[in-house]
Amino acid sequence: MNFEKIGLQVPEILLPNPDVDLGKWAVVACDQYTSQADYWSEIKTVIGTAPSTLNVIFPEVYLEDGDGQQRIENINTTMQQYLDSGVLAPMSNRGFVLVDRKTSQAPSRKGLVVAIDLEQYDFNQGSQTLIRATEGTIVDRLPPRIKVRQDATIELPHIMVLIDDPQRTVIEPLFEKSPSLLYDFELMMESGHITGYAIDTPELLQSVADALTKLASPELFSKKYSVDSKNTLLYAMGDGNHSLATAKAIWEKIKADSSDPQSELENPARYALVELVNIHDEGLQFEPIHRVVFDVKPEQLLSDLQEFFAGLKSSSSTIYRCGSEAEMKRRGEAAKGDNTHILPFNDATGFGYIQIESPEFTLELATLESFLNDYLVKTDGKIDFIHGDDVVNELGAKEGHMGFFLPPISKHTLFKTIIFDGALPRKTFSMGEADEKRFYLEARKIK
Repeated sequence: MNFEKIGLQVPEILLPNPDVDLGKWAVVACDQYTSQADYWSEIKTVIGTAPSTLNVIFPEVYLEDGDGQQRIENINTTMQQYLDSGVLAPMSNRGFVLVDRKTSQAPSRKGLVVAIDLEQYDFNQGSQTLIRATEGTIVDRLPPRIKVRQDATIELPHIMVLIDDPQRTVIEPLFEKSPSLLYDFELMMESGHITGYAIDTPELLQSVADALTKLASPELFSKKYSVDSKNTLLYAMGDGNHSLATAKAIWEKIKADSSDPQSELENPARYALVELVNIHDEGLQFEPIHRVVFDVKPEQLLSDLQEFFAGLKSSSSTIYRCGSEAEMKRRGEAAKGDNTHILPFNDATGFGYIQIESPEFTLELATLESFLNDYLVKTDGKIDFIHGDDVVNELGAKEGHMGFFLPPISKHTLFKTIIFDGALPRKTFSMGEADEKRFYLEARKIK
Protein backbone atom coordinates (compact mmCIF):
# COMPACT_ATOMS: atom_id res chain seq x y z
CA MET A 1 0.00 0.00 0.00
CA ASN A 2 1.60 3.25 -1.12
CA PHE A 3 -0.16 5.97 0.83
CA GLU A 4 2.67 8.50 0.41
CA LYS A 5 1.74 9.14 -3.24
CA ILE A 6 -1.80 10.07 -2.20
CA GLY A 7 -0.68 12.27 0.69
CA LEU A 8 -1.78 10.03 3.56
CA GLN A 9 -0.36 8.10 6.48
CA VAL A 10 -2.07 5.23 8.31
CA PRO A 11 -1.99 6.68 11.84
CA GLU A 12 -2.07 5.30 15.35
CA ILE A 13 -5.35 6.83 16.51
CA LEU A 14 -6.12 7.34 20.18
CA LEU A 15 -9.65 6.95 21.56
CA PRO A 16 -11.10 7.36 25.07
CA ASN A 17 -11.08 4.19 27.15
CA PRO A 18 -14.38 2.31 27.67
CA ASP A 19 -14.98 3.96 31.06
CA VAL A 20 -15.15 7.48 29.59
CA ASP A 21 -18.60 8.98 29.02
CA LEU A 22 -18.35 9.81 25.32
CA GLY A 23 -21.35 12.12 25.52
CA LYS A 24 -19.27 14.36 27.80
CA TRP A 25 -15.97 13.67 26.09
CA ALA A 26 -16.87 15.04 22.65
CA VAL A 27 -17.39 18.79 22.23
CA VAL A 28 -17.88 20.93 19.15
CA ALA A 29 -15.12 22.70 17.21
CA CYS A 30 -13.43 25.53 19.14
CA ASP A 31 -14.22 28.12 16.45
CA GLN A 32 -17.98 27.83 16.88
CA TYR A 33 -20.35 29.98 19.01
CA THR A 34 -17.63 32.64 19.24
CA SER A 35 -20.12 35.33 20.29
CA GLN A 36 -22.15 33.04 22.53
CA ALA A 37 -20.26 32.49 25.77
CA ASP A 38 -23.42 31.03 27.32
CA TYR A 39 -23.08 27.97 25.06
CA TRP A 40 -19.62 27.18 26.40
CA SER A 41 -20.69 27.88 29.98
CA GLU A 42 -23.55 25.44 29.60
CA ILE A 43 -21.43 22.60 28.25
CA LYS A 44 -18.92 23.18 31.05
CA THR A 45 -21.78 22.60 33.50
CA VAL A 46 -22.91 19.50 31.58
CA ILE A 47 -19.39 18.01 31.65
CA GLY A 48 -18.55 18.78 35.27
CA THR A 49 -15.36 16.95 36.30
CA ALA A 50 -15.61 14.19 33.66
CA PRO A 51 -12.78 13.70 31.16
CA SER A 52 -13.55 15.86 28.14
CA THR A 53 -11.98 17.37 25.07
CA LEU A 54 -13.20 20.70 26.48
CA ASN A 55 -10.17 20.51 28.77
CA VAL A 56 -7.68 20.12 25.91
CA ILE A 57 -8.92 22.76 23.46
CA PHE A 58 -9.01 26.57 23.51
CA PRO A 59 -12.54 27.78 22.61
CA GLU A 60 -12.09 30.97 20.60
CA VAL A 61 -14.81 32.72 22.61
CA TYR A 62 -12.15 33.06 25.33
CA LEU A 63 -9.29 34.35 23.17
CA GLU A 64 -9.69 37.94 24.42
CA ASP A 65 -9.95 37.06 28.12
CA GLY A 66 -6.30 37.75 28.93
CA ASP A 67 -5.56 34.37 30.51
CA GLY A 68 -4.44 32.68 27.31
CA GLN A 69 -1.01 31.52 28.49
CA GLN A 70 -2.42 29.91 31.61
CA ARG A 71 -5.13 28.19 29.57
CA ILE A 72 -2.52 26.79 27.18
CA GLU A 73 -0.38 25.49 30.05
CA ASN A 74 -3.46 23.81 31.55
CA ILE A 75 -4.30 22.27 28.17
CA ASN A 76 -0.80 20.81 27.79
CA THR A 77 -0.82 19.46 31.34
CA THR A 78 -4.21 17.82 30.87
CA MET A 79 -3.17 16.26 27.57
CA GLN A 80 -0.26 14.52 29.28
CA GLN A 81 -2.48 13.45 32.17
CA TYR A 82 -4.96 11.87 29.76
CA LEU A 83 -2.11 9.91 28.17
CA ASP A 84 -0.46 8.90 31.44
CA SER A 85 -3.70 7.84 33.13
CA GLY A 86 -5.02 5.87 30.16
CA VAL A 87 -7.98 8.14 29.48
CA LEU A 88 -6.71 7.98 25.89
CA ALA A 89 -5.44 4.71 24.44
CA PRO A 90 -4.46 3.53 20.94
CA MET A 91 -6.83 1.57 18.74
CA SER A 92 -5.97 -2.12 18.47
CA ASN A 93 -4.24 -1.53 15.13
CA ARG A 94 -3.07 1.41 13.09
CA GLY A 95 -5.87 2.45 10.79
CA PHE A 96 -8.56 4.94 9.87
CA VAL A 97 -11.93 5.63 11.50
CA LEU A 98 -15.07 5.47 9.38
CA VAL A 99 -17.66 7.94 10.67
CA ASP A 100 -21.41 8.25 10.21
CA ARG A 101 -22.80 11.47 11.69
CA LYS A 102 -26.46 12.31 12.11
CA THR A 103 -27.04 16.04 12.49
CA SER A 104 -30.01 18.28 13.16
CA GLN A 105 -30.24 18.84 9.42
CA ALA A 106 -29.25 15.49 7.87
CA PRO A 107 -29.86 11.82 8.75
CA SER A 108 -26.34 10.84 7.67
CA ARG A 109 -23.00 12.44 6.76
CA LYS A 110 -20.18 10.00 6.16
CA GLY A 111 -16.47 10.58 6.66
CA LEU A 112 -13.10 8.91 7.10
CA VAL A 113 -10.57 10.02 9.72
CA VAL A 114 -7.05 9.83 8.27
CA ALA A 115 -3.65 11.51 8.68
CA ILE A 116 -2.69 13.77 5.78
CA ASP A 117 0.87 14.60 4.77
CA LEU A 118 1.74 18.26 5.37
CA GLU A 119 4.60 17.91 2.87
CA GLN A 120 1.89 17.81 0.20
CA TYR A 121 -0.05 20.84 1.47
CA ASP A 122 0.52 24.53 0.79
CA PHE A 123 -1.96 27.17 1.93
CA ASN A 124 -0.39 30.01 -0.08
CA GLN A 125 -2.29 31.61 -2.96
CA GLY A 126 -1.52 29.90 -6.26
CA SER A 127 -0.62 26.59 -4.65
CA GLN A 128 -0.55 23.57 -6.96
CA THR A 129 -0.12 20.93 -4.27
CA LEU A 130 -2.18 17.77 -3.81
CA ILE A 131 -3.84 19.34 -0.73
CA ARG A 132 -4.98 22.96 -1.02
CA ALA A 133 -6.76 25.67 0.92
CA THR A 134 -10.18 26.66 -0.37
CA GLU A 135 -10.17 30.02 1.40
CA GLY A 136 -7.59 32.72 1.96
CA THR A 137 -5.41 32.01 4.97
CA ILE A 138 -4.85 34.98 7.25
CA VAL A 139 -1.30 34.51 8.52
CA ASP A 140 -1.93 36.96 11.38
CA ARG A 141 -4.51 34.54 12.79
CA LEU A 142 -1.99 31.71 13.15
CA PRO A 143 0.11 32.82 16.20
CA PRO A 144 -2.58 32.08 18.86
CA ARG A 145 -3.15 28.66 17.31
CA ILE A 146 0.59 28.01 17.08
CA LYS A 147 0.92 28.74 20.80
CA VAL A 148 -1.67 26.06 21.54
CA ARG A 149 -0.18 23.39 19.27
CA GLN A 150 3.57 23.93 19.48
CA ASP A 151 4.00 22.28 22.90
CA ALA A 152 0.99 19.97 22.70
CA THR A 153 1.59 16.24 22.98
CA ILE A 154 -1.56 15.29 21.08
CA GLU A 155 -3.81 16.72 18.40
CA LEU A 156 -7.59 16.45 18.23
CA PRO A 157 -9.00 17.39 14.84
CA HIS A 158 -12.01 19.47 13.96
CA ILE A 159 -10.59 19.70 10.42
CA MET A 160 -12.75 18.40 7.58
CA VAL A 161 -11.16 17.91 4.15
CA LEU A 162 -13.14 17.36 0.96
CA ILE A 163 -12.69 14.90 -1.89
CA ASP A 164 -14.55 15.16 -5.20
CA ASP A 165 -15.79 11.60 -5.67
CA PRO A 166 -19.08 11.64 -7.62
CA GLN A 167 -19.02 7.85 -8.11
CA ARG A 168 -18.66 7.33 -4.33
CA THR A 169 -15.67 4.99 -4.60
CA VAL A 170 -13.64 5.86 -1.48
CA ILE A 171 -15.72 6.24 1.67
CA GLU A 172 -19.19 4.88 0.99
CA PRO A 173 -18.22 1.27 0.01
CA LEU A 174 -16.48 0.79 3.37
CA PHE A 175 -19.84 0.63 5.15
CA GLU A 176 -20.72 -2.48 3.16
CA LYS A 177 -17.64 -4.40 4.38
CA SER A 178 -18.73 -4.96 8.02
CA PRO A 179 -16.05 -2.90 9.79
CA SER A 180 -15.68 -3.27 13.57
CA LEU A 181 -17.66 -0.85 15.73
CA LEU A 182 -15.61 1.63 17.79
CA TYR A 183 -18.24 3.98 19.23
CA ASP A 184 -21.93 4.81 18.93
CA PHE A 185 -23.49 7.60 21.00
CA GLU A 186 -25.55 10.80 21.19
CA LEU A 187 -23.69 14.11 20.97
CA MET A 188 -24.34 16.80 23.58
CA MET A 189 -26.53 19.87 23.13
CA GLU A 190 -28.90 18.02 20.79
CA SER A 191 -26.21 17.94 18.10
CA GLY A 192 -27.12 14.54 16.70
CA HIS A 193 -25.60 11.07 16.80
CA ILE A 194 -22.22 9.68 15.76
CA THR A 195 -21.01 6.17 15.00
CA GLY A 196 -17.43 5.14 14.28
CA TYR A 197 -15.90 1.98 12.79
CA ALA A 198 -12.31 0.71 12.55
CA ILE A 199 -10.77 0.59 9.09
CA ASP A 200 -7.67 -1.31 10.11
CA THR A 201 -7.39 -4.53 8.13
CA PRO A 202 -5.08 -4.87 5.10
CA GLU A 203 -8.08 -5.43 2.84
CA LEU A 204 -9.93 -2.31 3.97
CA LEU A 205 -6.82 -0.12 3.92
CA GLN A 206 -5.95 -1.33 0.45
CA SER A 207 -9.41 -0.48 -0.83
CA VAL A 208 -8.96 3.11 0.40
CA ALA A 209 -5.51 3.35 -1.19
CA ASP A 210 -6.72 1.98 -4.52
CA ALA A 211 -9.76 4.25 -4.74
CA LEU A 212 -7.84 7.42 -3.85
CA THR A 213 -5.00 6.52 -6.24
CA LYS A 214 -7.49 6.22 -9.07
CA LEU A 215 -9.18 9.48 -8.05
CA ALA A 216 -5.78 11.22 -8.14
CA SER A 217 -4.75 9.94 -11.55
CA PRO A 218 -3.72 12.75 -13.96
CA GLU A 219 -5.89 11.26 -16.70
CA LEU A 220 -9.06 11.29 -14.59
CA PHE A 221 -8.23 14.73 -13.21
CA SER A 222 -7.76 16.17 -16.70
CA LYS A 223 -10.99 14.66 -17.98
CA LYS A 224 -13.09 15.61 -14.95
CA TYR A 225 -12.11 19.29 -14.92
CA SER A 226 -11.31 19.78 -18.64
CA VAL A 227 -7.78 20.94 -17.89
CA ASP A 228 -4.33 20.23 -19.25
CA SER A 229 -0.99 20.56 -17.49
CA LYS A 230 -2.57 21.26 -14.10
CA ASN A 231 -1.22 19.54 -11.00
CA THR A 232 -3.75 17.21 -9.41
CA LEU A 233 -5.95 18.59 -6.64
CA LEU A 234 -7.12 15.61 -4.58
CA TYR A 235 -7.98 17.22 -1.25
CA ALA A 236 -9.62 20.63 -0.71
CA MET A 237 -10.03 22.19 2.71
CA GLY A 238 -13.56 22.20 4.08
CA ASP A 239 -13.51 23.25 7.75
CA GLY A 240 -10.51 24.10 9.91
CA ASN A 241 -8.44 25.94 7.31
CA HIS A 242 -6.41 27.86 9.90
CA SER A 243 -5.94 24.81 12.11
CA LEU A 244 -4.33 22.90 9.24
CA ALA A 245 -2.27 25.97 8.30
CA THR A 246 -1.06 26.04 11.92
CA ALA A 247 0.07 22.41 11.72
CA LYS A 248 1.87 23.24 8.48
CA ALA A 249 3.61 26.29 9.96
CA ILE A 250 4.88 24.27 12.93
CA TRP A 251 6.06 21.47 10.66
CA GLU A 252 8.01 23.88 8.48
CA LYS A 253 9.66 25.38 11.59
CA ILE A 254 10.65 21.92 12.83
CA LYS A 255 12.37 21.25 9.50
CA ALA A 256 14.03 24.66 9.42
CA ASP A 257 15.42 24.24 12.95
CA SER A 258 16.70 20.72 12.34
CA SER A 259 20.37 20.03 11.59
CA ASP A 260 19.21 17.14 9.42
CA PRO A 261 15.80 17.98 7.84
CA GLN A 262 15.74 14.66 6.00
CA SER A 263 15.73 12.77 9.29
CA GLU A 264 12.69 14.75 10.39
CA LEU A 265 10.49 13.24 7.68
CA GLU A 266 9.42 10.47 10.08
CA ASN A 267 8.45 13.02 12.74
CA PRO A 268 4.75 12.65 13.70
CA ALA A 269 4.36 16.44 13.31
CA ARG A 270 4.69 15.91 9.55
CA TYR A 271 1.07 14.70 9.54
CA ALA A 272 -2.27 16.06 10.69
CA LEU A 273 -5.40 14.14 11.62
CA VAL A 274 -8.47 15.15 9.58
CA GLU A 275 -11.83 13.80 8.49
CA LEU A 276 -12.25 13.25 4.76
CA VAL A 277 -15.76 13.91 3.44
CA ASN A 278 -17.05 13.39 -0.09
CA ILE A 279 -18.34 16.70 -1.40
CA HIS A 280 -21.18 14.74 -3.05
CA ASP A 281 -22.43 13.31 0.27
CA GLU A 282 -26.13 14.17 0.58
CA GLY A 283 -25.65 15.00 4.24
CA LEU A 284 -23.10 17.71 3.47
CA GLN A 285 -24.60 21.13 2.93
CA PHE A 286 -22.77 24.35 2.25
CA GLU A 287 -24.05 27.20 4.35
CA PRO A 288 -23.03 30.87 4.07
CA ILE A 289 -20.96 32.44 6.82
CA HIS A 290 -22.56 35.78 7.64
CA ARG A 291 -20.89 38.85 9.14
CA VAL A 292 -21.76 40.94 12.17
CA VAL A 293 -19.74 44.08 12.80
CA PHE A 294 -19.44 45.69 16.23
CA ASP A 295 -18.60 49.17 17.52
CA VAL A 296 -19.85 50.96 14.41
CA LYS A 297 -22.44 53.58 13.56
CA PRO A 298 -24.60 51.87 10.92
CA GLU A 299 -25.76 55.03 9.12
CA GLN A 300 -22.18 56.29 8.93
CA LEU A 301 -21.02 52.90 7.70
CA LEU A 302 -23.62 52.90 4.92
CA SER A 303 -22.71 56.44 3.92
CA ASP A 304 -19.01 55.55 3.79
CA LEU A 305 -19.82 52.41 1.83
CA GLN A 306 -21.62 54.41 -0.84
CA GLU A 307 -18.72 56.82 -1.03
CA PHE A 308 -16.30 53.89 -1.36
CA PHE A 309 -18.15 52.32 -4.29
CA ALA A 310 -18.69 55.68 -5.96
CA GLY A 311 -14.93 56.13 -5.87
CA LEU A 312 -14.37 52.91 -7.81
CA LYS A 313 -16.02 54.46 -10.88
CA SER A 314 -16.79 50.97 -12.22
CA SER A 315 -19.42 50.34 -9.53
CA SER A 316 -22.28 52.10 -7.83
CA SER A 317 -24.38 51.37 -4.75
CA THR A 318 -27.87 52.13 -3.53
CA ILE A 319 -29.25 51.63 0.00
CA TYR A 320 -32.82 50.45 0.51
CA ARG A 321 -34.57 50.29 3.89
CA CYS A 322 -37.30 47.70 4.43
CA GLY A 323 -40.09 47.35 6.95
CA SER A 324 -39.41 43.71 7.81
CA GLU A 325 -37.06 40.78 7.22
CA ALA A 326 -39.58 39.26 4.81
CA GLU A 327 -39.70 42.46 2.76
CA MET A 328 -35.90 42.62 2.71
CA LYS A 329 -35.68 39.09 1.36
CA ARG A 330 -38.48 39.59 -1.18
CA ARG A 331 -37.22 42.87 -2.59
CA GLY A 332 -33.58 41.78 -2.49
CA GLU A 333 -34.35 38.61 -4.41
CA ALA A 334 -36.29 40.55 -7.04
CA ALA A 335 -33.39 43.00 -7.48
CA LYS A 336 -30.78 40.33 -8.25
CA GLY A 337 -29.25 40.38 -11.71
CA ASP A 338 -26.28 39.11 -13.69
CA ASN A 339 -24.31 42.27 -12.97
CA THR A 340 -25.77 43.11 -9.56
CA HIS A 341 -24.87 42.12 -6.02
CA ILE A 342 -27.43 42.31 -3.22
CA LEU A 343 -26.17 42.60 0.37
CA PRO A 344 -29.04 42.31 2.89
CA PHE A 345 -28.37 43.80 6.33
CA ASN A 346 -29.93 44.55 9.71
CA ASP A 347 -29.19 46.98 12.53
CA ALA A 348 -30.98 48.44 15.54
CA THR A 349 -33.47 50.30 13.31
CA GLY A 350 -34.53 47.31 11.20
CA PHE A 351 -33.69 45.70 7.87
CA GLY A 352 -32.50 46.75 4.44
CA TYR A 353 -30.25 45.83 1.54
CA ILE A 354 -27.41 47.31 -0.47
CA GLN A 355 -27.61 47.03 -4.24
CA ILE A 356 -24.19 47.07 -5.95
CA GLU A 357 -24.19 47.57 -9.72
CA SER A 358 -21.26 46.36 -11.85
CA PRO A 359 -19.31 44.78 -8.99
CA GLU A 360 -15.64 44.04 -9.56
CA PHE A 361 -15.80 40.62 -7.88
CA THR A 362 -17.64 37.36 -8.59
CA LEU A 363 -18.79 36.69 -5.02
CA GLU A 364 -20.99 38.97 -2.90
CA LEU A 365 -18.65 38.33 0.02
CA ALA A 366 -15.65 39.64 -1.91
CA THR A 367 -17.62 42.77 -2.80
CA LEU A 368 -18.55 43.38 0.84
CA GLU A 369 -15.07 42.69 2.17
CA SER A 370 -13.45 44.99 -0.39
CA PHE A 371 -15.02 47.77 1.68
CA LEU A 372 -15.22 46.28 5.17
CA ASN A 373 -11.61 45.13 5.60
CA ASP A 374 -10.13 48.63 5.43
CA TYR A 375 -13.13 50.36 6.99
CA LEU A 376 -13.01 48.38 10.22
CA VAL A 377 -9.29 49.03 10.63
CA LYS A 378 -9.83 52.76 10.23
CA THR A 379 -12.77 52.90 12.65
CA ASP A 380 -11.59 50.33 15.23
CA GLY A 381 -14.70 48.28 14.47
CA LYS A 382 -14.70 44.52 15.02
CA ILE A 383 -16.17 41.65 13.02
CA ASP A 384 -17.42 38.16 13.81
CA PHE A 385 -18.24 35.29 11.49
CA ILE A 386 -21.73 33.96 12.12
CA HIS A 387 -23.54 30.73 11.27
CA GLY A 388 -27.31 31.06 10.94
CA ASP A 389 -29.75 33.87 10.11
CA ASP A 390 -31.20 33.77 13.61
CA VAL A 391 -27.88 34.71 15.23
CA VAL A 392 -27.44 37.61 12.78
CA ASN A 393 -30.96 38.76 13.58
CA GLU A 394 -30.16 38.74 17.29
CA LEU A 395 -26.67 40.27 17.24
CA GLY A 396 -27.07 42.67 14.32
CA ALA A 397 -30.11 44.32 15.92
CA LYS A 398 -28.16 45.54 18.95
CA GLU A 399 -27.12 49.16 19.25
CA GLY A 400 -23.76 49.79 17.59
CA HIS A 401 -23.94 46.51 15.68
CA MET A 402 -24.73 45.69 12.06
CA GLY A 403 -25.35 42.30 10.46
CA PHE A 404 -24.84 41.24 6.85
CA PHE A 405 -26.60 38.19 5.38
CA LEU A 406 -24.57 36.39 2.69
CA PRO A 407 -25.69 33.79 0.12
CA PRO A 408 -24.34 30.23 -0.07
CA ILE A 409 -22.00 29.05 -2.82
CA SER A 410 -22.52 25.84 -4.82
CA LYS A 411 -20.52 22.91 -3.47
CA HIS A 412 -20.60 21.27 -6.91
CA THR A 413 -18.39 23.94 -8.46
CA LEU A 414 -15.93 24.29 -5.56
CA PHE A 415 -13.10 22.10 -6.87
CA LYS A 416 -13.17 23.61 -10.34
CA THR A 417 -13.22 27.12 -8.85
CA ILE A 418 -10.15 26.35 -6.72
CA ILE A 419 -8.32 24.82 -9.69
CA PHE A 420 -8.89 27.80 -11.96
CA ASP A 421 -9.25 30.76 -9.57
CA GLY A 422 -7.37 29.71 -6.45
CA ALA A 423 -8.53 30.17 -2.87
CA LEU A 424 -11.77 32.01 -2.10
CA PRO A 425 -12.04 34.90 0.39
CA ARG A 426 -11.72 33.77 4.02
CA LYS A 427 -14.83 32.39 5.71
CA THR A 428 -16.74 32.15 2.43
CA PHE A 429 -18.72 29.05 3.30
CA SER A 430 -19.46 26.68 6.10
CA MET A 431 -20.16 22.98 5.91
CA GLY A 432 -23.46 23.06 7.78
CA GLU A 433 -24.70 24.97 10.79
CA ALA A 434 -22.69 25.39 13.99
CA ASP A 435 -24.12 22.28 15.69
CA GLU A 436 -23.24 20.20 12.60
CA LYS A 437 -19.53 20.92 12.91
CA ARG A 438 -17.08 18.21 13.74
CA PHE A 439 -16.89 17.24 17.39
CA TYR A 440 -13.50 16.47 18.92
CA LEU A 441 -13.25 12.75 19.51
CA GLU A 442 -10.22 10.96 18.02
CA ALA A 443 -6.66 12.01 18.90
CA ARG A 444 -3.08 11.33 17.79
CA LYS A 445 0.32 11.87 19.37
CA ILE A 446 2.34 14.62 17.68
CA LYS A 447 5.39 14.44 19.97
